[in-house]
Amino acid sequence: MEEDIDTRKINSSFLRDHSYATEADIISTVEFNHTGELLATGDKGGRVVIFQREQESRNQPHRRGEYNVYSTFQSHEPEFDYLKSLEIEEKINKIRWLPQQNAAYFLLSTNDKTVKLWKVSERDKRPEGYNLKDEDGRFRDPSMITMLRVPVLRPMDLMVEATPRRVFANAHTYHINSISVNSDYETYMSADDLRINLWNFEITNQSFNIVDIKPANMEELTEVITAAEFHPHHCNTFVYSSSKGTIRLCDMRASALCDRHSKFFEEPEDPSNRSFFSEIISSISDVKFSHSGRYIMTRDYLTVKVWDLNMENRPIETYQVHDYLRSKLCSLYENDCIFDKFECVWNGSDSVIMTGSYNNFFRMFDRNTKRDVTLEASRENSKPRAILKPRKVCVGGKRRKDEISVDSLDFSKKILHTAWHPSENIIAVAATNNLYIFQDKVN
Repeated sequence: MEEDIDTRKINSSFLRDHSYATEADIISTVEFNHTGELLATGDKGGRVVIFQREQESRNQPHRRGEYNVYSTFQSHEPEFDYLKSLEIEEKINKIRWLPQQNAAYFLLSTNDKTVKLWKVSERDKRPEGYNLKDEDGRFRDPSMITMLRVPVLRPMDLMVEATPRRVFANAHTYHINSISVNSDYETYMSADDLRINLWNFEITNQSFNIVDIKPANMEELTEVITAAEFHPHHCNTFVYSSSKGTIRLCDMRASALCDRHSKFFEEPEDPSNRSFFSEIISSISDVKFSHSGRYIMTRDYLTVKVWDLNMENRPIETYQVHDYLRSKLCSLYENDCIFDKFECVWNGSDSVIMTGSYNNFFRMFDRNTKRDVTLEASRENSKPRAILKPRKVCVGGKRRKDEISVDSLDFSKKILHTAWHPSENIIAVAATNNLYIFQDKVN
């Protein structure tokens, strides 16, 4: 975003074939690891696909930055809860990476009920020369073993293995919507509609309930938890957002059960904008701390807001994502699109924010220059290394030739999940069953 906005280039796009796309192929989460060398996606079929960035090579310097498939594994399977006669989907709701400590990578993935810790490691050697077994694994007759062999390691083709190291189950009555790794790297939290649990990575059979907003009488229920995240630097602080458009900041030092928040962020509603849909569109679908830890960003149906931790009564910045949909809320309610949960992300320096919209559009807002741009992720205009052209949506009146009318937007094409490389201008955008990776123009 530092240089001209329309110089953004497509570096590569990983496309699954449209003609074979099934419901299971729809991407449901996208996440870079802490270095940006790996990018993980989860889909509705319970699969995790990890992409690895190409290393720099002297003879092909332009290939640096391309992401290729590194590992694919089935993380969750469909299950059935016989006690409640409920099907539990295998869909991956969230993926969170742990910082790399050794040669292996670790990530958390969750569906509606169960969080799993996966270890992804490489193997390029295999042991040969067992004493008690043949080379093909059959046990030998002990009476035939006359000499002791020293096993040796022989090189083999590189193999990437994903193994589940921990399974954190049976702690959530409702659907898990968020997981967040704490900055102490010993604990993480998982949040569902009414409760937030704190886990230790080493302990799978018990968690500690830190937030419980379930009323004694469920008929008195007025709001649900929609997202939660730990502070990037302070391991005692976290935030969670609600369907009422409020954000609560909690401090675990104050009390073991954080039902009493330490800060409460809410913007008073403008009475002139009040409508039948006000409550639905004010529900927050995503909350993210800035990398600095000073700000919180929230996404509701029509806007992205940036809040300063020191100012609770209103956001310091509000960005309209698709204000032209305000007149379309009735039809969006009828086709259920009004309940879509869009995510939002910061760039590495917290100066630009990105979030998705309909018609495969995604929006970027530069916080310093206050410029914004609408870009499109679609197969038609995504030849590798093509330059993305900004798109404009026109509302009523005459339409210029490069503009698209509100009435011709495709609401079945939506960008809910995006990710930004932690230090570079590389973004990943999930458009239904396609993953697009864009980067700044490389000179």
